[in-house]
Amino acid sequence: MKHVVRIAQNFLKSGEDVVVEPYGNGIIHDTYLASPIKGQEKFILQRLNLHVFKKPELVMQNIRIVCDHVHKSLAQQRDAKFEQWQMLEIMPASDGQDYFVDEQGSFWRGFSFIDNAMVLENVANQEEACQVGTALGRFHFLVHDLEPGCLHDTLPGFHEISHYLSHFDRVVEKSGKLDHSSRLQYCFDFIKSRRQWAPVIENALAEERLQFRITHGDPKSNNVMLDINTHKAVSLIDLDTVKPGLILYDIADCLRSCCNTSDETAGGFATVAFDSNLCGALLSGYLPEYPFLTDADYEYLYDAICIIAFELGLRFVIDFLESDVYFKTEYKGHNLDRAMVQFKLAESIETQENQLTSLIADCRGRLT
Repeated sequence: MKHVVRIAQNFLKSGEDVVVEPYGNGIIHDTYLASPIKGQEKFILQRLNLHVFKKPELVMQNIRIVCDHVHKSLAQQRDAKFEQWQMLEIMPASDGQDYFVDEQGSFWRGFSFIDNAMVLENVANQEEACQVGTALGRFHFLVHDLEPGCLHDTLPGFHEISHYLSHFDRVVEKSGKLDHSSRLQYCFDFIKSRRQWAPVIENALAEERLQFRITHGDPKSNNVMLDINTHKAVSLIDLDTVKPGLILYDIADCLRSCCNTSDETAGGFATVAFDSNLCGALLSGYLPEYPFLTDADYEYLYDAICIIAFELGLRFVIDFLESDVYFKTEYKGHNLDRAMVQFKLAESIETQENQLTSLIADCRGRLT
């Protein structure tokens, strides 16, 4: 931890003493809360996972562009609902850069700490789901006039199901004959039975029915922050994956993380279900904030919800087969358990197709 303290001091104006402790439950980066003994306010310190983000400088350029744009947009807003909204601020290192690279080549950055707010680890009720939807919709609104071409594609292939399927095929071929447990065989069968359907949204994009916009990329519930007192959404954090993409995947991924009635990270497979009531509440928070969805967006929203759970399950299977190089794990087989949860969630979504498509239409109808 002494090394981390020295890193934190690179983000302080005077190299003052600072207390550093692990923070949050992220499964990609190493995250710490840095609390200066006196002077500056506390801040978030992170060491990026360079296996995941191979061009971290471009990640920081994207974050800088988005943060600067949103701060400018907020300054121009006259609607009272934006008064409490907080956007991350990048902490400059001692050399003025937006990041610091240590002697081991590790890549560090600092962000302002969103005070008087709490991370929403799990959605407990419809009001919280509504606030999550509000947060995502407000973020999308604040970046809707930022040209997608302004941002780098820092994760080529991200949310491209054909890319993950090809990766899966290569890993399986490289692995040779596998000893299939019942869980792994279930996952293989699940992937095989849906791989012909899975590119449906990519096909719509190729037909120019859908368009790229600025996306958050990881709008799960624990990236939403609520005011401690009012429990209203005040920020959407973790901007590593902001890039040009399909806004449908942002909405779907948000729904995936919020509407799962089971633990996302472990193996309570029998209790996994997609809660349509939470889905309706989240959309009721999102849609009034972002009035720019097209007819095609609504047409493909249900497919996106299915695909995003399928995609994440596929990614967990791939990481399991590659010995857990992407997602942090707590035990052997953890990523396989995670994959099972996502595939069971996708099954639950599929059984509610008629209900969910009607719900989407009802939420849309309430806007007029």
